[in-house]
Amino acid sequence: MRRFSLALVALAALSFSAAQALVPVTFQSKWFPQAQFAGYFVAIDKGFYAEEGLDVTVLDGGNVNPTVQVASGNADFGTDWIANMLVQREQGLDVVQIAQVFQDSGYRLVALRDSGIESIADLAGRRVGVWGFGNEFVTQAVFAAEGFTSDLDPTVTNPDVNAIVYAFDPALVFPDQVDAASAMTYNELDQIIGLGFGLDRLNVLDPADIDANLLEDLIFTRPEVLEMADFKGSGLSGREVAERFLRATLRGWEYAIDNQDEAVFIVLGFCGDTCAGSGSTQSPLIHQTWQMARVAELVRPNADTVLGEISRTSFERSVGLLDEVGLLSAPVAYEDVVDTSVLEAIR
Repeated sequence: MRRFSLALVALAALSFSAAQALVPVTFQSKWFPQAQFAGYFVAIDKGFYAEEGLDVTVLDGGNVNPTVQVASGNADFGTDWIANMLVQREQGLDVVQIAQVFQDSGYRLVALRDSGIESIADLAGRRVGVWGFGNEFVTQAVFAAEGFTSDLDPTVTNPDVNAIVYAFDPALVFPDQVDAASAMTYNELDQIIGLGFGLDRLNVLDPADIDANLLEDLIFTRPEVLEMADFKGSGLSGREVAERFLRATLRGWEYAIDNQDEAVFIVLGFCGDTCAGSGSTQSPLIHQTWQMARVAELVRPNADTVLGEISRTSFERSVGLLDEVGLLSAPVAYEDVVDTSVLEAIR
């Protein structure tokens, strides 16, 4: 019995030592836990990060600006949309993109069919629900691409569109206070359905119809993280940590897409109330199952998709639109914003 007890103590000490050896890494998400970030949660749950020697903590988003959080050192890595990342970068925040998770964009504007809004051009003179914390830049780009002004620009008088900024939940404004609401295909669209408005009662407007779709959910960090010789005293360089983090993350995404039902239950294990959609017909399981399926379509739109790949063409098209509509004062070069070396190192 004594030998058995000593063996248990030794095993526990070894496990504790192994856990202590894991390098702490913080990742800033763009919202609260949900299937939008399934790859990261799966990588935690399945031990992919631990196998790389990392102890990853996913920080809640929602009421924070991811680019600001990472640039200020409150997180090591983060995910954001290209519009906010580039606007914040132009204002002096030093960040660099290292991977592109969503290969297609999921942002839409949703209106009731009986509203008469059938295209983005029909938003003139209407009230449009817009999110804050850097998400408004995507909607501004849509307005500008259509040639509309909005009261998101305080210098404009008599704007073409009345933008109503609200706290993300469509139940707060749709359809009584806005004629069209912002929605992601994987989240708020299903929430609106949960409020009792079936797809047969909705018109879903895609910015891609006017070439105004922008890249979303990229992975970025600070250049100084990649340049660290000793990341948090771990003995690993920042670049080595970035490679390990990215390798495990993409492995998590691949597993999540190939095992969606399991991924949903893993996500639910990290969720609080945010996993449920709006409306009494929704449940966390139903909503996250919808979300996982839609997110998978964005991460891997076809069988030939290389997970995490950064398309220079898509990047430069997004930059061109942001410059054209005035959200950037000048175009930025791909080489100045994107560092593909981390991704190349793990291929």
